[in-house]
Amino acid sequence: MSEQSGSRPGRPRYGSGRERDAGDLDVSERESPDGSDGNGCHGNGNGHDGDGREGPDTPGAEARPGKGPAVGRRVLLGTLALGAGGLAAAPYLQGGLEKFLGAASQVDPTGVANLLPNGGGFRFYNVAASVPTKTAATYRLKIDGLVERPRTYTLAELKALPQTRTDLDVQCVTGWRVPKVPFEGVRVSDLLDAAGVRAEGRALRFTCFDGTYSESLTLSQARRDDVMVALRMQDKPISKDHGGPVRLYVAPMYFYKSAKWLSGISVTDQVEPGYWEEYGYDVDGWVGRSNGRDDTPTV
Repeated sequence: MSEQSGSRPGRPRYGSGRERDAGDLDVSERESPDGSDGNGCHGNGNGHDGDGREGPDTPGAEARPGKGPAVGRRVLLGTLALGAGGLAAAPYLQGGLEKFLGAASQVDPTGVANLLPNGGGFRFYNVAASVPTKTAATYRLKIDGLVERPRTYTLAELKALPQTRTDLDVQCVTGWRVPKVPFEGVRVSDLLDAAGVRAEGRALRFTCFDGTYSESLTLSQARRDDVMVALRMQDKPISKDHGGPVRLYVAPMYFYKSAKWLSGISVTDQVEPGYWEEYGYDVDGWVGRSNGRDDTPTV
């Protein structure tokens, strides 16, 4: 399935006393296991069926013994039309709801907007009061630190590199899970190879253009094939609300590790705890093996 503006999300504690993360910070974020809202459309009869005979909803009419109320042709066709219309409109309604809740979370000082589930299965949290917008023309990703060849990439340059894809569950440490979320992007290991990590490099620090969010991984964790600089999510470019245009995606870990609005990757000589780790979350956020949780692993 990692987004709360102004104030941090509430931090309920586990029995061990460890604080839980507030989401994906998409934390992009509803707790429905199949990602759907379950809504349906129901049509009501108008008292007459399609051939003009008196229907069971008309005053004085009686239902046939041993059978349910007769359903007229017009009622049936109307019900089918409503159902088809609901199916056709569902993607647009879902997209609109996601956009609305994502925007609301950025201007809601109470944090209430972050408690509302949306049609995509994610909950939106921000850790800064506001997040600037980066376009294809203005976005940059800087690779520096203990490397031989520091470099800054544009969005177009990242798109031109070899891409990888995963289709795995997203698990938030607060409990919600979104099944089979496609992510596409550039393996972090490829960017490290291009930069040339120096011998003393041991870890990575990820920074974000909201000016607040940060994360960390060991070098061996970052070199996994399922850890990427993600450019696409759910088969479309990553929206700002979901941390776009570029975010980190760490498939085997809780979603707070997948930093949104990624702007920098620095190679360091030791792990530097990220934003959420400073508030008590585990640095090694493996799904089902950290933060006092036993969720089914995503990988």
